[in-house]
Amino acid sequence: MKHILKKSAACLKKIKENKLFKKLTFFSLGLSATIWFLVRVIPKPSRATYPCMQASAPIMSAFVLYLLSLVGGVTAWMKAKTFIKNRRYGYASLFALVALICITIFAVQNSDTLYAQLKSVVNPPKMMTGKNEPVGAAKGIYPGRVVWVHKPGVSNWDEKTGFWFEERWNSQEKANKMVTDALTNLTGLKVEKKAWNQLFLYFNKSKSRGNHGYINSEKIAIKINQNNTYSHENSPEINASPQLVYALIKSLVNEGGVPQNNITVFDASRFITDFLFNKCHSEFPNVIFVDNVGGDGRIKSAYKSEVIHYSKNNGRLARGLATCATEADYLINVAILKGHVGQGVTLCGKNWYGATDINSDWRKNAHDNFGQDQNGAFKYMTFVDYMGHKDLGGKTMLYLIDGFYGAKAVNGLPKPKWEMKPFNGNWPCSLLASQDPVAIDAVALDFISNEWPDAVDMNYADEYLLEAAKANNPPSGTIYDPENDGTKLNSLGVLEHWNSTSDKQYSRNLGKKTGIELVTVK
Repeated sequence: MKHILKKSAACLKKIKENKLFKKLTFFSLGLSATIWFLVRVIPKPSRATYPCMQASAPIMSAFVLYLLSLVGGVTAWMKAKTFIKNRRYGYASLFALVALICITIFAVQNSDTLYAQLKSVVNPPKMMTGKNEPVGAAKGIYPGRVVWVHKPGVSNWDEKTGFWFEERWNSQEKANKMVTDALTNLTGLKVEKKAWNQLFLYFNKSKSRGNHGYINSEKIAIKINQNNTYSHENSPEINASPQLVYALIKSLVNEGGVPQNNITVFDASRFITDFLFNKCHSEFPNVIFVDNVGGDGRIKSAYKSEVIHYSKNNGRLARGLATCATEADYLINVAILKGHVGQGVTLCGKNWYGATDINSDWRKNAHDNFGQDQNGAFKYMTFVDYMGHKDLGGKTMLYLIDGFYGAKAVNGLPKPKWEMKPFNGNWPCSLLASQDPVAIDAVALDFISNEWPDAVDMNYADEYLLEAAKANNPPSGTIYDPENDGTKLNSLGVLEHWNSTSDKQYSRNLGKKTGIELVTVK
């Protein structure tokens, strides 16, 4: 019986991924939405403001534009051919131009892209907070600012040949430029060196550590996500992009003025694989790499025990922290843009789990209070303790999310390619940057939940962000005190969701003085 059910589920998945299925779904929903909108609005135009009409309007407009571009392109081309036969070349050129424009629109508005848009409109995942309803206190030089750098061509893997991270599929030059653009736009400064100084200066002032930038003896640790690694051998699965890690080290050394031997790149619970290590180590031989086993040029992770005192009883959950984090003066959190079973997403909040003294075999670890309540009830969330702990989120000066490829699932190959605009069936080729740990995860969650509303455990995936944004008075009633010193956390950042998948605007983009500001660099 189990075999039959498994086979049936596999067949259903293939049907859903079939292009014909997507086209039929698009046409049926598009036609239905158009008829419904016209029947309801023509007799009474004021109905256009009703929520149900606003929901169907994007589907109708996409469907109509799709049909008009198809019909218009064919008609214009036929007219152009007629005028060529009659030697009326002026009119022929005009209609040929119209046909070209229509064909371009048709190619961009393909049914796969529109099907992806339909999924998010018809069946959007449920969230704790609404669109443009900011909660919490924004952080950063420009409070609540999240920079989104989109540079097509930085990632070009063909999904068939070799590893996705090989040099032939990725542009190091573009990766370097993306880091530069992220830093300068985050700080509002045009020079990368000044941007780093401003980040260090702001962090030290906000932590009452003095009015100064980076001091030569200070240590900085970079937490990357190597979750899908099993040894030092290269893994074909989605992990940190070697090109991004290299670009970040290069920027820190050459522009940030940080000596190589004061930089540690680590994932204490997993493995730093050969390609990433060799690429970075060959250029920056004094940078320290720490992973779970050490050897082959890496340092074996050591831990300081009983550092995290969870705000509620978490059973067997790891309480020790990697010493490369506890001994660092600054941290940089580099997460990956991808989904995750149980929590919906794995972003900067969950990336801290890999800094604890967990077992490298995930099956032997406890995962208490990671996932949200699937019915939307408020509950204690472990991630908030990580985000607010003095040796994790409390030391973090910069948050980055690697969207060079991204993935719908937590493991496996990077897949599928992204259909939403402006990706249009390609890799996202994106990098997110912020000083606000809540805001950056909120933006990343909007990207993932709107691209894949049907991804596993996506409903209420923002619960940990709501708890973090209101950590001083969370909906669950939890007293968040990860050091167990009697001092509860204040708000860790600001949460809200964008207004629409097409506009991607947050409250500060709309002229308000609270909420998130998304700065787009294309």
